[in-house]
Amino acid sequence: MSKPKLYLTRILPEEVMDYISTKFELRFNMENRIATREELIEGIKWCDALLCLLSDKIDAELLSLNPNLKCVSNYAVGYNNIDVAAATRLGIAVCNTPGVLTESTADLAWALMFAVARRIAEGDAFTRAGLFEGWAPKLMQGYDVFGSTLGVIGAGRIGSAVARRASGFNMRVLYFNRSKKKIDNCEATQVGLDYLLKESDFISLNIPYTSETHHIINEKELSLMKRNAIIINTARGACINEVALVEALRKGLIAGAGLDVYEHEPEIMPELLTMQNVVLLPHIGSATYKTRKVMGLLAVENILDVLSGRIPQAIVNNEVLAKIN
Repeated sequence: MSKPKLYLTRILPEEVMDYISTKFELRFNMENRIATREELIEGIKWCDALLCLLSDKIDAELLSLNPNLKCVSNYAVGYNNIDVAAATRLGIAVCNTPGVLTESTADLAWALMFAVARRIAEGDAFTRAGLFEGWAPKLMQGYDVFGSTLGVIGAGRIGSAVARRASGFNMRVLYFNRSKKKIDNCEATQVGLDYLLKESDFISLNIPYTSETHHIINEKELSLMKRNAIIINTARGACINEVALVEALRKGLIAGAGLDVYEHEPEIMPELLTMQNVVLLPHIGSATYKTRKVMGLLAVENILDVLSGRIPQAIVNNEVLAKIN
């Protein structure tokens, strides 16, 4: 019996690749780069299922190239890179990988908080440059995390995990969520966005990217923050207006920022690259060995479920299942 055809836009961790090879006839982008439009076109024309990354723009034109395409499985929680409405019209299941990267991403949000507050990257560069001449009272002064106020924007899986970690640091926790929601196992208070911005010392963005969350942090929101406030973004870059963020940092309206994602990723505003009160990471929220492996296996299982007529573990557009079956 022939294996189903899978096109993979980027090489995944070795254990995932080994598993894929046992289940599919495989074609994939062998280069360590984003697949080109031409490669996507050829791959989608050929395959029964597509396993893609957040950096791959899967639009209506691509989805319509192959009437036999059954599933697009995203190696990510977010799926704003895929035209889900077009996929649904065409009867194509869209799947993602929620849940499995919650704790890794929450850990990274906290790593960024400490890195900015205690000037970790700046201190490392200072020391490596041979500038450290001994302890000094005003050397590399930063901000306390313990006993401060944490504001969490978005109380989904990751936002809730970020909030729960605050108990170990005796923090007051505020959170904003568009719907009424309780964060389990955490003493936290749901408040309005403006109140959260005014009260918080640290603000963590943990929301999906939608038309409603586009530039949820803009000039007005930045103006409400404390001058000692530090903003952390491990969600999606365009949730923050980066032009406004740069201006707020330049004027000292807020104290710093820790960014793992960017508005025009992979491009980064040149001004951010020059600011010492900003820590910049290359979108590594889920980048642990365990998490990236589990993400890949879930993405593959989603495809196998769809192709076998089963309900996948993580499907974005449930309404297509009746068409597939």
